[in-house]
Amino acid sequence: MRRLLALAAAAAAIIGAGCSSEDEGTPEACLAPASAYRDALEDAPGPVALDGAIPVSGCLPPGQGAADLAQVGQAMVEAATQLNGAARRDPGGGGAVALGYLVGAAQKGASATGGIHADLLRRLDAAAQFSPGGKPLPAGFERGYAKGYTAGLETG
Repeated sequence: MRRLLALAAAAAAIIGAGCSSEDEGTPEACLAPASAYRDALEDAPGPVALDGAIPVSGCLPPGQGAADLAQVGQAMVEAATQLNGAARRDPGGGGAVALGYLVGAAQKGASATGGIHADLLRRLDAAAQFSPGGKPLPAGFERGYAKGYTAGLETG
């Protein structure tokens, strides 16, 4: 009977461990909604950290589980879409810098993950570079984006 209980407890522990986001290496702060990313990105082009401690690049660890990748990706793409709209409305404002930072930091984080984040990077780029009718983005947008992108690669 003891042996059966020990086996059942071990099986439960193994099954429970497989569902934990800690095992996949995704910090809890990264599983936040798009609003948390946008709020943190207000610090761009200075260093940006979710919950004051986790760099955006830290949200894309090697071996990230599919569920966490989907959740982080959804939040990042939603934030990028919203920042793109803000940056197109006010090309000289902080939206373009924040948007560039997000993309640069994501590229930094994904650079050592063996390609598991490649689709997310494509989706982020599409959201960041969207322009209705495919018209060129304003020069102020491009300058702010480039400034944020460089900072995201460096400190993201």
